[in-house]
Amino acid sequence: MKKIPLNKTVPLQLITLDMDDGKQGIFVGVPLVTDDSRPDTNIENIWFSDVQNIPDDLTVEQLIKLVGAQLCRCQSTLQ
Repeated sequence: MKKIPLNKTVPLQLITLDMDDGKQGIFVGVPLVTDDSRPDTNIENIWFSDVQNIPDDLTVEQLIKLVGAQLCRCQSTLQ
């Protein structure tokens, strides 16, 4: 029997926020918390991008590229 090759994987993490008005948001991004994370690390800043309309047939790989580009813009604004 021929083995089916596994597709390459990309690490994604969902971040869920519950607002005090009952709204909930789920954000997809590169992992923020990993096995290598220090247990005493805290959130220092949060930035929200503008809402971006993306194609509904966007692949995960294309989504990761968009997330990476946003992350690069955020890091370049750090002072």
